[in-house]
Amino acid sequence: MITLRPSYERGHTTLSWLDSAHTFSFNNYVDPRHMGFRQLRVINDDRVKPGAGFGTHSHRDMEIITYVLEGALEHRDSTGNGSVIRPGDVQRMSAGTGISHSEYNHSPTTPVHFLQIWILPERQGLDPSYEQRSFAPEELRGQWRLMAARDGRDGSVVVHQDVDVLAVQLEPGAQVGYHLKAGRHAWVQLARGGVTLNGVSLKEGDGAAVSESAGLDIVAIDRSEVLLFDLA
Repeated sequence: MITLRPSYERGHTTLSWLDSAHTFSFNNYVDPRHMGFRQLRVINDDRVKPGAGFGTHSHRDMEIITYVLEGALEHRDSTGNGSVIRPGDVQRMSAGTGISHSEYNHSPTTPVHFLQIWILPERQGLDPSYEQRSFAPEELRGQWRLMAARDGRDGSVVVHQDVDVLAVQLEPGAQVGYHLKAGRHAWVQLARGGVTLNGVSLKEGDGAAVSESAGLDIVAIDRSEVLLFDLA
């Protein structure tokens, strides 16, 4: 069964420096029908103007994954970590018992477009931690690349939950499949482009919950980038 979450139905936060679309309830946007899916709690599709960003703020007991689509995002946190996240990079921050961080557009001239993803951890009270990995473009072209997993296999970042996070980039007409094991569920998020998922059309920003369906078949209509969450 596939349940579509159209991009145009998402919640929105619009500020002078920020355009953010919320797949699930977040901050002042609350919709009891869309509080998350399985352990997946937040997918925010953020666009930040040059030189602007989120000042220092705090989180706890959440696995936070940042995936940049265009531009560069500068990160600083209370554990002393600092980095710039660019397309091809994946950052995981475990908020655990508490962490403060800031995120700014690294460029004074170019907007940054990124997805921020929150996943509920398998247990509370973890030590705060941080990890970032870079993946070469060819690793994502036409094939799934594991970006995050509980066991950190295949060079992925470690996420403290029973979830695999995968990404793929597809040229028009390209096709990729995925097999869900019994009892597993998937969330498919179309970061950009246009695809069909088992014949169901997805446009940029659309998401889809998948349950009771072993085989997924994705065909690109346009040049596309897709994230897949394999969830317990």
